[in-house]
Amino acid sequence: MPRYAQLVMGPAGSGKSTYCSTMVQHAEAINRSVQVVNLDPAAEHFDYPVMADIRELIQVDDVMEDESLRFGPNGGLVFCMEFFANNFDWLEENLGHVEDDYILFDCPGQIELYTHLPVMRQLVEQLQQWEFRVCGVFLVDSQFMVETFKFISGVMAALSAMVSLEIPQVNIMTKMDLLNPKAKKEIEKYLDPDMYSMLEDNSVIPNKKFKKLTETICDLIENYSMVRFLPFDRTDEEGVNIVLQHIDFSIQYGEDLEFKESKEVDQDPGNLNYDEYFQDKVES
Repeated sequence: MPRYAQLVMGPAGSGKSTYCSTMVQHAEAINRSVQVVNLDPAAEHFDYPVMADIRELIQVDDVMEDESLRFGPNGGLVFCMEFFANNFDWLEENLGHVEDDYILFDCPGQIELYTHLPVMRQLVEQLQQWEFRVCGVFLVDSQFMVETFKFISGVMAALSAMVSLEIPQVNIMTKMDLLNPKAKKEIEKYLDPDMYSMLEDNSVIPNKKFKKLTETICDLIENYSMVRFLPFDRTDEEGVNIVLQHIDFSIQYGEDLEFKESKEVDQDPGNLNYDEYFQDKVES
């Protein structure tokens, strides 16, 4: 039987560890087994048990204190991840060979790991060799995305990771529970955006020299429907379940299990009307 993995990615502070913690708690509530692997060598603490912790292999602080290397925080983290890529046998030993595993990999926040460095691509290829079906889960802070030009920047970061890793990817706006009612109403238009309407916002292109470039980027996003976001409110069990169903669907989780029709939400995420669901939440 296949094994399943979520590669939890996103910029620093986007809520990756909180997402993992929420998913672990939700899985316990619905009687599912979900494990977490910490792949951040600079992590300080997290409130969930881990089946493997990269800090047992290498830590950023140790690398930075090595006088022969003289790395700063970013260089030290990249060194740690490259060292990890050369020692995948450590990960294989910690993962074991249990069938039907479902594992969340809590990844570092350095965006270059998902754009132009090969480490995460190498990890994906190794997991696939171990018969994992891998889904990328790219997180962005919803508080950052409430302005159009910032939204476009977040979309490009998500798209870059998608192109680099070449795996199914679900993009998520986190920390929805921290938005005030006005911000929640404003951010609704970014969940399924009309990029051409956004171009009418003068704040998007403050420098006219880049107008054509911005229009081309918006054309790419709009015409190919390459990037869409799901809202993630960690206090809302139903919303968390919908996000999990989208991810499960992308990696075909449970296709070998006996089908049981749910009375709460449709099993096929393609049939989930998230706009109506989110609108109800905003109005309430």
